[in-house]
Amino acid sequence: MKLGIVISTNEPETCWNALRLGVFARKQKDEVRVFLLGQGVEIEKVGTERFDVAGMARQLLDAGGSVLACGTCLKLRESEGSELCPLSTMADLYQIVADSDKVLTF
Repeated sequence: MKLGIVISTNEPETCWNALRLGVFARKQKDEVRVFLLGQGVEIEKVGTERFDVAGMARQLLDAGGSVLACGTCLKLRESEGSELCPLSTMADLYQIVADSDKVLTF
């Protein structure tokens, strides 16, 4: 299965669980692509001791998943992107939606 996950929140537990699902799906051999939108592009900064969001994102990348981040949303936050939040476009989000068997939003 091709799974698309859109994260548009900066709530730590929700982000952590969305990424955890992505890691689990990769273990099932599913293709997983995550797109960070709106507050979701703050993913590197929202973790807590209990919910290591950045660590879970790294696990997803290490498992072969991909993460893209809305360039406009990053620029609004005066960020240029990073390994966990690489600069991307609406065209990339559209492609994830068009290519995925299932798309989940968090």
